[in-house]
Amino acid sequence: MNEVARTPLASEAVRGRRSFLNTAAAAGLAGVGMSACSEKPASAPTAKAVPGAHSNAGEPGGSIHMKPGELDTYYGLWSGGHNGDMRVLGLPSGREITRIPCFVPDALVGWGLTNESKKIMGTKADGSLKYTVADTHHTHASYKDGNYDGRYAWINDKINSRIARIRLDYFICDKITELPNVQGFHGIFPDKRDPVDAAINHTTRVFCGAEFHVPLPNTGGDLDKPENYRSLFSCVDAESMEVRWQVLIDGNCDLAATSYDGKLAATNQYNTENGARFEDMMSAERDACLFFDVARIEAAVKAGKFKTIGDSKVPVVDGTRASNADAKTALTAYVSVPKNPHGVNASPDGKYFICAGKLSPTCTVIELSKVLDWFDGKLDKIDKAIVAEVEVGLGPLHTAFDGRGNAYTTLFLDSQLVKWNVDAAIKFHAGDKNAKYVVDRLDLQYQPGHVNASQSETKAADGRWLAVGCKFSKDRFLPAGPLHPENEQLIDISGDKMVLMADHPVRGEPHDFIIFKRELLRPKQIYALDEFPNAVKDPKESGVVRNGRKVTVKMTSQAPSFSLREFRVKRGDEVTLILTNLDKVEDLTHGFAIPKYNVNFIVNPQETKSVTFIADKPGVYWAYCTHFCHALHLEMRSRMIVEA
Repeated sequence: MNEVARTPLASEAVRGRRSFLNTAAAAGLAGVGMSACSEKPASAPTAKAVPGAHSNAGEPGGSIHMKPGELDTYYGLWSGGHNGDMRVLGLPSGREITRIPCFVPDALVGWGLTNESKKIMGTKADGSLKYTVADTHHTHASYKDGNYDGRYAWINDKINSRIARIRLDYFICDKITELPNVQGFHGIFPDKRDPVDAAINHTTRVFCGAEFHVPLPNTGGDLDKPENYRSLFSCVDAESMEVRWQVLIDGNCDLAATSYDGKLAATNQYNTENGARFEDMMSAERDACLFFDVARIEAAVKAGKFKTIGDSKVPVVDGTRASNADAKTALTAYVSVPKNPHGVNASPDGKYFICAGKLSPTCTVIELSKVLDWFDGKLDKIDKAIVAEVEVGLGPLHTAFDGRGNAYTTLFLDSQLVKWNVDAAIKFHAGDKNAKYVVDRLDLQYQPGHVNASQSETKAADGRWLAVGCKFSKDRFLPAGPLHPENEQLIDISGDKMVLMADHPVRGEPHDFIIFKRELLRPKQIYALDEFPNAVKDPKESGVVRNGRKVTVKMTSQAPSFSLREFRVKRGDEVTLILTNLDKVEDLTHGFAIPKYNVNFIVNPQETKSVTFIADKPGVYWAYCTHFCHALHLEMRSRMIVEA
């Protein structure tokens, strides 16, 4: 075979551009306390370079490859992007364990096909799904005493402004809420305790930020008057999943954060201008981190100081600047931060929120006690809550923490991760020019966005592992056509130097994620039969019940057979088929498919599901088990006979 001349990879040009950007960044930021800016960052260390590496997987500096049968030490919950689901990973291996369908139909489990899932997803008057596309970005979990409690997780759908709740005992979506009068629902974060009742030390609310501003109500008025468009910040009840209240604001919302005492929620704002065009959104030199006094907002709602918008019954309070100038009665506070920030993150010590600059090479550190002082009238200017605003590199986006006082911020333009010390940054900002706050830099591949570390968003941040979602993979994986996977990189942060451990290709476009210790969860491997009111608890209950043209077929599955070997219906019947898996053996899942009728779903041990369809095609249709369950799996069938 003749050799073909090698064509330079596009990523080689990218490396050259990155080297140029890094050099420019170093020149532009020289002399501002960045100890690592005066020289080119070292190439990413590899696992081999770690001194004294352990052989045990998951140990500091050790292998990330699990031995056969060895379990990961952490769970990771990842957004599934345009797949509209949540991914569940094991870390440090990066192995994908399962996917939890939420907003988009899933052919494996029958999500969007079964009656139970359609009820959760939402349907039109004709019974079809209201939406079949989604864009999941952010996922977060419920808290107790500042750490995850293993009850729930939540994930957003940016396209259709929906929030889904995940039960972490079964890893299933059990509720979905569509937020009224908002578009571009992006940021999401649960509270960590109640702001008023100190006895409530767990999550009771989830905060949601709307990125796009629209006419309110958006029913055809003010179409060409973008100056009248507005955005809302929403609070969802963690248990009922009903929207408790909304806040009318100036500007927009991006991401969200909450304080550990439950008193404050916040969102960074990149469009305080209320711009409707690209250039308008970047016209201001400073934007804002918008704080919400949760207790005051709920007191205002209780006192009836709200309005409603359109046909929504959700209370909406006024959080605009003009209505909140008096600190002692204010519901909101707008802290100015450099232009077009992207990301606001709470430090695990509970002291600070950090906003990353995006179009500014800075991170802004806001002290929460000073924000509360402003609300109490003890601080004359809200911007005095800023205790540091330091340059870290080009294109800072998101920040994670190690629990040792260090922050880790992704630099999109530099294709780097920068490790910097928060206390040193505060000292530098206060005038100590000898304070060297940048600790380390690591080249990433390429253009990193979201970042999180093990337990980073809890008081139990342990500084072991950090994951980064890189938007471009270029040459990191085998080529497979024009659409490249994104690159999720795993980094060991247990030592002074960050160590790049692994690349993982992922289908686009995922966004945020959390990483937490496996012992925080107690997943159930088998359902409780009584959780399903329509369960067929005994094969003797199987049969066909007719009520006019509506027919109910009740069946059970128990490897390797269905309780009904056949069932008969008539052409034109509306058929509701209920199937209960009576097997009690872990991992013994059954499937059920009917050819030509678009029916396919699974039932896990002790689970019940149902489907409804019109029997519009006469003939014989072999219903069969689609999930391998037994040596006689292929023989596990039933006949649906549709009489003309």
